[in-house]
Amino acid sequence: MANVELTSLAKLPTLSKLRKLELSDNIISGGLEVLAERCPNLTYLNLSGNKIKDLGTVEALQNLKNLKSLDLFNCEITNLEDYRDSIFELLHQITYLDGFDQEDNEAPDSEDDDDEDEDEDDEDEDEAGPPGEYEEEDDEDDGGSDLGEGEEEEEVGLSYLMKEEIQDEDDDDDYVEEGGEEEEEGKISTEGIRGEKRKRDPEDEGEEEDD
Repeated sequence: MANVELTSLAKLPTLSKLRKLELSDNIISGGLEVLAERCPNLTYLNLSGNKIKDLGTVEALQNLKNLKSLDLFNCEITNLEDYRDSIFELLHQITYLDGFDQEDNEAPDSEDDDDEDEDEDDEDEDEAGPPGEYEEEDDEDDGGSDLGEGEEEEEVGLSYLMKEEIQDEDDDDDYVEEGGEEEEEGKISTEGIRGEKRKRDPEDEGEEEDD
C-alpha cells in the first residue's frame, strides 16, 4: 500500500499470515499499535516517507515480536540525535534499520535470499546421487543393443531378398511352362478340328454330287 495517501491504519484488516508490509510514501503519523493486533507475524515493515516524528510513535512496534527489518527512511524521526542507536535500543527484536544492521552491514535483498535457497536445493539434488554415471551406462547399453539389432535386421533382410528373387525366378519358369503347355494344347485341339474338317470335306462333296 505504497503511495496511496493513507493517513491511518484503523481500517487495516486482520492478516495473521502477512509477513511483509509496504506502507511507504503515505501520510501516517501514528496509530502503529494496530499492526501488532492485526498483523502479528510481520517480519518486514516499510514506513519510509511518512509523517513519523518521535520515538513514542515507534514504541508501539515493540509488540511485533517477529519484526526483523524496519524502514523509517525519509521520515522526520531520522533527524533525531542518535536516531539509529535509539531505535535499536527501543526495538530489540529488529536486525535491520533502514536497510542496515547495527554494524552498518547492508541487509540482503529478498531476491538474493530466494536465489540462495534455489542453489541449496540444486546442491541437495546433486548430492542425492550421481545420475550422470547411470545415464552413461544406459547409453552404452542402448548403443550395444542397437548394433546387435541392426546386424540381425541386415542378415534377415538379405536372406529374405534372396528368397524373394529365387521365388520370382521359379514363378517365371512356371508361368512360361504353363503358357507353353496351353499353347501346345491349343495347337493340338485346332489341328484336330482342322483334320476332321479335311476328312469330312470329300464326303460332304460326294453327298452334294449325289443330290
